Amino acid sequence: MNQYIKNFKSISADDVSKVGGKNASLGVMINNLSSFGVHVPNGFAITTDAYKKFLEENLLTNLLQNELDKLERESLKNLALIGERCRSLVLNAKFPEDIREAIIKAYESLTLPGPIHAVAVRSSATAEDSPTASFAGQHESYLNVSGAEKVIEAVQKCYASLFNDRAIKYRQDNGFKDMQVALSVGVQLMVRSDKASAGVIFTIEPENGNENLIYLTGAWGLGESVVQGAVNTDEFYLFKPALENNKQAIVYRKLGSKEQKLIYAEPATKNTKWVQTTPLERDQFILTDDEVQKLGKWCLAIERHYKMPMDIEWAKDGASDKLFIVQARPETVHSQHKAITLKEFSLMSKEQPLLTGKAVGRAIVSGKVRIIKSLADGGKVNHGDIIVADITNPDWNALLKKAVCIVTNKGGRTSHASIIARELGIPAVVGTMSATEILTDGQEVTVSCATGDVGAVYNGKLQWQEKETPLDKLLVTKTKAMLILADPEKALLYATYPNQGVGLLRMEFIISNTLQIHPMALVKYNTLPDNVEKKQIEALTRHYIDKQQFFIDKLAESIGLVAAAFYPREVIVRMSDFKTNEYAKLLGGKLFEPEEENPMLGFRGASRYYHENYAAGFGLECAAIKKVRDDMLLTNVKIMIPFCRTIEEANKVLAVMAANQLKRKENGLQIYVMAEIPSNVLLANKFAQLFDGFSIGSNDLTQLTLGLDRDSAIVSHLFNENDESVKMLIRTLIEVAHQHGTSVGLCGQAPSDYPEFASFLVSCGIDSISFNPDALITGIQNIYTAEHSAKEKLETV
Repeated sequence: MNQYIKNFKSISADDVSKVGGKNASLGVMINNLSSFGVHVPNGFAITTDAYKKFLEENLLTNLLQNELDKLERESLKNLALIGERCRSLVLNAKFPEDIREAIIKAYESLTLPGPIHAVAVRSSATAEDSPTASFAGQHESYLNVSGAEKVIEAVQKCYASLFNDRAIKYRQDNGFKDMQVALSVGVQLMVRSDKASAGVIFTIEPENGNENLIYLTGAWGLGESVVQGAVNTDEFYLFKPALENNKQAIVYRKLGSKEQKLIYAEPATKNTKWVQTTPLERDQFILTDDEVQKLGKWCLAIERHYKMPMDIEWAKDGASDKLFIVQARPETVHSQHKAITLKEFSLMSKEQPLLTGKAVGRAIVSGKVRIIKSLADGGKVNHGDIIVADITNPDWNALLKKAVCIVTNKGGRTSHASIIARELGIPAVVGTMSATEILTDGQEVTVSCATGDVGAVYNGKLQWQEKETPLDKLLVTKTKAMLILADPEKALLYATYPNQGVGLLRMEFIISNTLQIHPMALVKYNTLPDNVEKKQIEALTRHYIDKQQFFIDKLAESIGLVAAAFYPREVIVRMSDFKTNEYAKLLGGKLFEPEEENPMLGFRGASRYYHENYAAGFGLECAAIKKVRDDMLLTNVKIMIPFCRTIEEANKVLAVMAANQLKRKENGLQIYVMAEIPSNVLLANKFAQLFDGFSIGSNDLTQLTLGLDRDSAIVSHLFNENDESVKMLIRTLIEVAHQHGTSVGLCGQAPSDYPEFASFLVSCGIDSISFNPDALITGIQNIYTAEHSAKEKLETV
């Protein structure tokens, strides 16, 4: 080749000044990661020398600088005019003959022998994909380009895109001089993802920065649809240690609606076109599990090579069924910014939202709706408005800086709206489906992204509270402060809170909210009556021939997401603890549940697990836990048995678990028991020999100690965890357990509501206290105060 052309195979990291960040990255991957099986489509780079000669021969440097000098940098009110003049200068210039010939020769060498091959022509700026500024989406790329002359035309358009309005504004915002940035262009063989699928992968979880997980998202057709945020994508989370050990790394997945896809236009009246997906495409995942795993391993190898979190684009070729990595750049949000404060938001009223979508950020804001269809609507946007659109695109970046929030119909966590919201530090709700139809221009709304995965838009200006805790000054306690969780989709958010693990993950909430089906209805699916409920069960389990496997997989993935989010911190999963009346509300449940006068004291907890009426259902619970621990390698998961009345019952449950391949101490498995019945305390020395730990359920223990129904309003005034009889049992349990070297925790609201109760627990030497997320900070402060007070008393003795 010559100074104007470099094959990807001859490019190294030292060539960034010649080929830009994007092309350098492709060369690095081809040369260094092929041994890991990573496939990158071949191609060549047109160097910055070619761009500079293009400017010199057409005397463009001074002409462009003269135009840019006229830009009103403060107001940017003439940005559109200056940008148009600059682009016109570039597009009307003549391509140097020697560069033209070099491009033609390289293109023919790349695509021959055989028929004319389509290529992608992508901009690659010299300041691009640096760790502090990605330049992603600022410059143009052209897909499905065929023929040497069309390639040259696309290259010239790439040169012109250096002077897009958004690119000029981005350089100014990030401290780059306009003529300082030179452009290389990459020409790469097209992957026919229009016949398959494509998408984006982050090697760090994009919303909360969790480094345990790889986040993969994608849709049918060309990857531009995912980058633009024009579709609601499929999502996968992969656990890195499982990838490293060739285990099942997919810990969670979500099926997107994928209502349309971007494909190549034929005949080529324009490069691409949108078409509707089929019902079958919408109802199936874009990749097989094996393909997801393969991409995960490739991305882990890429991250390790670069020694930093990466933002990666992938594509599947529908003609060959092969997977490819088509771009890789440093992730520029979470890899640069570490939160030093925990800012918590909570709405003060419980209104019904107008619409919901995926939450980006974790704030609550209010403002006036401005529905934007194009930049022509930009004049109506004022600082403090909430921009509502079908999707956003990089041309809007200057406009979006005025907004306090972005709401879109389409898109996912890797869409343009999501990325720009993170860069601007504002919340967004994406993928609402109907925001532009439900909301109206000028309407005042409140947007909440404060509760994890789901963002909500409410009518009017609601009141909310803000609480900020400096994490660099957070109080350190000897007693472990842990969390109580029920919703797996909030785990990634709550894992960022100051905590030492999950002291209670409520399995029954996962069953009722995610699975919705009684496990015995799946065990005995073929004998169910042919009614409405069976049709509902069939709809939920439609992707499974083996209906029991549906329960195992979905429960395992919900638990797996929590365990991966908190890894290596412990996650204690309580096996299902529904009462019979609660089980009966599940689909198919009435067929398998008896009617009881007092379900609170009836067929619940441990008594179900070995009983012939539920043992097979408990076997599904055990299979899910085994999958999490053995297949996903999430050995930080521990098991907890609720409402275990007697030693005999404890032995029966442990035997059933062992029969289901969950044997205590095998593969480090620890099994805890809830201490919520006086018998657990009276026989603590025997329970301690069977279990690895106790978790005090203060609500049931108080109820059963005082002999009252905590659900009865008539006697509710007598319910009091601070009662001396309850505290005596707790103190006794902790003393006996510690004599056996067994740990003791408590799950409940009392230690955060009542500082004196926290002080009592600390004085007894309790090992951990678990709080609901909204009470965690107060709970930590109460523990610290109690420990500090106890220390002072010892020092004065």
